[in-house]
Amino acid sequence: MRALLQRVSRASVSVDGALIGEIGAGLLILVCAMQGDGDDKPAQLAAKIGKLRIFKDDEGRMNRSLRDVGGAALVVSQFTLAADTSRGNRPGFSTAAPPDEGRRLYEAFAQAMRDEGFPVATGEFGADMAVSLVNDGPVTIWLEV
Repeated sequence: MRALLQRVSRASVSVDGALIGEIGAGLLILVCAMQGDGDDKPAQLAAKIGKLRIFKDDEGRMNRSLRDVGGAALVVSQFTLAADTSRGNRPGFSTAAPPDEGRRLYEAFAQAMRDEGFPVATGEFGADMAVSLVNDGPVTIWLEV
């Protein structure tokens, strides 16, 4: 699974103009299931994200985790993280998991984040979503497990 994390002071996602998920301080997590991802990947990714020290401590150093700061997660599916731009000008997405498998792993990841003890809001898999965020830092981290 691939994920792009953005440390945010707030973030939200809407579908057809209707707000479906929002958080305050925490992480916006754009996530993509890749072909061949096993059932263990969502929990591995959630555990890694929960421990990643990308929030400021009292001295301004990135030394605190999402758990340490009591942050929330907004989890949004984004198959374009599988983009292959090595040939031509049009990205290819053949390395992304098929839609049914992608949905299952996306939902498993959101649940794994909840199981880690984080408040989680989500987007809508496969929908045309509008995501709004205030990137704190900015801090943006790429992960793959």
